[in-house]
Amino acid sequence: MKWKILIVVLFLISAAVGYKFYSDKLEEEATPAYETEKVVRMDLTKTVSATGTIQPKNSVEVSSKITARVKEILVEENQQVTAGQVVAILDGQDYEATRDQAQFTLTNYEQKLARVKRLYNIGAKSKEELEDAQYNYDRAKSELEKAESNVNETVITAPMDGIVVGEPISAGTMAVQGNSNPTVILRIADLSEKLVKAKVDETDIGSIRVGERAHFTVDAYPDERFSATVTKISQTDTNNSWDSSSSSSSSSSSNSVIYYYVTFHAPDPKNLLLPAMTARLDIIVGQSTNALCVPISAIKTDGQGSYVEKITKDERGKPTAEKVYLTIGMYGEEYVEVTTDKLNAGDEISVSYQAAEKKTNSGTGGGNNRRGGMGGPPPF
Repeated sequence: MKWKILIVVLFLISAAVGYKFYSDKLEEEATPAYETEKVVRMDLTKTVSATGTIQPKNSVEVSSKITARVKEILVEENQQVTAGQVVAILDGQDYEATRDQAQFTLTNYEQKLARVKRLYNIGAKSKEELEDAQYNYDRAKSELEKAESNVNETVITAPMDGIVVGEPISAGTMAVQGNSNPTVILRIADLSEKLVKAKVDETDIGSIRVGERAHFTVDAYPDERFSATVTKISQTDTNNSWDSSSSSSSSSSSNSVIYYYVTFHAPDPKNLLLPAMTARLDIIVGQSTNALCVPISAIKTDGQGSYVEKITKDERGKPTAEKVYLTIGMYGEEYVEVTTDKLNAGDEISVSYQAAEKKTNSGTGGGNNRRGGMGGPPPF
């Protein structure tokens, strides 16, 4: 009899332990699973990204004011030159011959003018003849001055201090004058100061101010970080698309992205930057020191505004979520500044939420229930 009672007691104890285990497991599965991050205080920086091109602050294309064959090039690529230095000489034989002829013509008319003046003074020539002689002399003088100027233009000098960038054209090349498409003999650039000219999207241009700082990198030196300062913001977009009379605007699509040029001063003490290098900029448009910040992924919204879920533990140690509404400030890359008196640095907040999976008996047979459709504790 006693052994029967003992068996019953052991069975009841086992059933109670099993039921408690099963109940705890169900409660654990019903508890939401939170992935959390901490509220932090940090220095937050807001940046705008842009791509630009390295340029010298000053540069010039040296061309000829006359059409003549290049006789001699006196400088080489990368050579330092000073303003007024002779850099090229053109073949001036034809212009020298024209000058000599103009000088002969002027001397002839000068003698005629002197003779007419003497005769006029004694009444042997009329005033009209004197005026004609004076006109011929003045015209010949003007032609000589023009011829002498052309001869002088055969000597090409540097208009500024700088460095010869790129190869000059070769001796023997015909240098053609012109206002629209003259022959470029060589290029000179002042590389003591560098600029970055960047395109900034219209959605970001309103954030940028003259004097703001930026950092950039170039592909040639990926480990170098260069500094720059905004010096100029263009008041028109890159295509002048607002101007209906502009040929460039007529060819641009109304759906195209609008960009504005922003110019940066870029110190280069190591002289590493070369013209035409691509600069990838991060323009600092806002900074906040010791700001209360939360991960951007933690921000949620509803009809009342933006909030985060602050995770606390109840008296049984189970995590619970409390909505904390807040005011959004400046955005960084991963964190956002917030203002609220209900959060402190170190608080845990949810960055994701996953409800516990619930399985229910779909019918009397329980074929869709992973536990065989049993609503009570597991059988023994």
